[in-house]
Amino acid sequence: MAVTVSEGAERLMQAEAAAERYQRTSAERQDVERQLDAGVKFPDSPEAIAVRAARLLDRQAVPAAAAVESIRDEHLTAPAAYERILGLSKELQAWSFLPRGARAARTVARISARENGRELPIGTGFLVSPRLLMTNHHVLPDAASTQQCLVEFDAQVTVDNTPGASIRLELDPGTFFVANERLDFALVLVRSADGVPPGEVFGWNRLSVQLGKLVIGEPVNVIGHPMGRLKEVAVRDNALQVRMDDFLHYKTDTEPGNSGSPVFNDQWEVVALHHSGVPDKDERGRTLRKDGKVWQPGDGDDAIAWVANEGVRISSILTHLAGLPLDPAGRALLAEMGPDSGLQEAGAPPRTAPLPPADATGTPPAATTGTPPVATTGTPPVAPGPTRESTGTRVGLRAGPTAFGGTRHLVFVHGRSQQGKDVEMLRRDWSAGLNHGLTRAGMAPIDPGDTWFPYYGDTLIGAVERNESVPRPATATRTATAGMAAEACAPAGPARGTYERLIAEAAANAHMPPDGATANEAFGGSLVGALQRQLSWLAAKTDLDEWVIATILRDVAAYLDDQEVREAVLNEVLRSVPTSGELVLVTHSLGTVVGMDLLTRLGPDVNMALLVTAGSPLGLDTVQSRLLVGGPKLPDGQFPWVNVWCPNDAVAIGCPLGDTWQSELTDMAVTNARDRAHDIEEYLLHPEVAARIGTVLGAA
Repeated sequence: MAVTVSEGAERLMQAEAAAERYQRTSAERQDVERQLDAGVKFPDSPEAIAVRAARLLDRQAVPAAAAVESIRDEHLTAPAAYERILGLSKELQAWSFLPRGARAARTVARISARENGRELPIGTGFLVSPRLLMTNHHVLPDAASTQQCLVEFDAQVTVDNTPGASIRLELDPGTFFVANERLDFALVLVRSADGVPPGEVFGWNRLSVQLGKLVIGEPVNVIGHPMGRLKEVAVRDNALQVRMDDFLHYKTDTEPGNSGSPVFNDQWEVVALHHSGVPDKDERGRTLRKDGKVWQPGDGDDAIAWVANEGVRISSILTHLAGLPLDPAGRALLAEMGPDSGLQEAGAPPRTAPLPPADATGTPPAATTGTPPVATTGTPPVAPGPTRESTGTRVGLRAGPTAFGGTRHLVFVHGRSQQGKDVEMLRRDWSAGLNHGLTRAGMAPIDPGDTWFPYYGDTLIGAVERNESVPRPATATRTATAGMAAEACAPAGPARGTYERLIAEAAANAHMPPDGATANEAFGGSLVGALQRQLSWLAAKTDLDEWVIATILRDVAAYLDDQEVREAVLNEVLRSVPTSGELVLVTHSLGTVVGMDLLTRLGPDVNMALLVTAGSPLGLDTVQSRLLVGGPKLPDGQFPWVNVWCPNDAVAIGCPLGDTWQSELTDMAVTNARDRAHDIEEYLLHPEVAARIGTVLGAA
């Protein structure tokens, strides 16, 4: 089948699916329209508006001085102030809007198919890395048809409205090609003509998996090649109407040929991949023409009455890409999409069991590459290690009796927020992270069943909740506004004072001015108290959001200040810790505090061979003074200690530790992937960290 024929058939199929989603969300859309008619500028949730406003301020899309001036003389609630910021962004654009738009436009190319000696335009694509181009699945459905296509950059008019000289490049699906029909996207490598990656010539779009790029009522801008014409920009009479899990509906004048175009917000961040118009339907579900008559296939797409447009959310595409089982070369290409994409870990093998080759119907995973996809793990499958007898609740795991010769033991002590999780999977995740680092260091991997994994997740949350008079918010990190984090996460009772001191000390270590009198903070100060300003400062200076920081420090405070909580946690940990032999203790986050206390409870037959702390708050005076050892010192005896920390990890903001802790201590600063700055797997995959552990274990 010719490329143009298959492209047209699938395009109509995608339009039908878009129409079904449009009908399904009609009640939501009507509610949005009623709010707009009533004068509500951004009929979205308070949470979405708050996240969007924070992103605009953080990226200086709205000057802080303008934000402050707009609310100076009014007493506004936090939601009203956030809406005011979004209004400024919508109504007034900085001069840079135009050159930034021109820069984004250079990344957009026209896609044409070669058929019978002719070149027929079939869609639009845009660069999302130095070498990868994104478009729709219905434009490039498979590697074979992609081989017949080419792309043209700079297919546009000049400032004098005369056609410019375009640059034609070939696609290389044999090296990399991934496509998914449901999300209607394709990702293919563009072959460079002179050895220089196309993205270095035309630029490329930094895709972001983060939320906060667009709210309902905000404008969107589309750049593409409608009907195969030279490049055009749709920037008027447009707005986001409805947001679904994987798709967006918006008003923007587009035509066939815009398939595969990037959908931008006013800051020229890609928010969606345009993939279809939404056709108008009669009461019998038949597609209508612009003149109101029933559309027939011979009428052509340009005769259809389009009522809206649909795009695929970029965050959904990135999430899908992150889960694909690709070979190392394919993962490396995805990693080139930059840190905001969340694909920097693409070079790592999956941390859990391999994906099955097919589902129950025999369908293989929905991805194709130039070479067969490969899914590997750091270690071969092994049977779970022995556990203590279950009592109906999740319990810690013990290593087998012959692990590391039976006299040396590797113990992992996890951090907070592990309640309700599969303990065996947690142990495998930690082991996979370490095995990744060991492999990079040229050392043999370990068997997850050879590790001890004390588990206190359920014990911690149960003990804390028993002692708190006010229930802690559920799923706070996803459902509440940014301005609520500090107060909503504050623990009850004496632990609150410790919680406040932890935040204040961490903010000071992050160089927050004593009075918070910067332009950005002046705005925040009019809305929330000092505690929230300190928390917001920490989030702005690191790669953790406010809720993650607040909940971690809350649980650290609860552990340190409530003796019942501390004893419950330590007793639970001790049940799955060896009572003799040499100990390699690897701890993370709150687990580093628990581990430091644990050193005071180990039996006389246990000798420490190595202590590893990762993402630790042990650099904060507030933590040190409340340890069982009574300060920044180890219990009796000297042993090697490696403290690994990431400058963008807010929990480790007090690091390095060498200036305050008197011990045989080595501080290691590492660079973790953005948005995973605090993850233990990120810390363990660094070869210099894993090598220290492997050497002591005798894994070399």
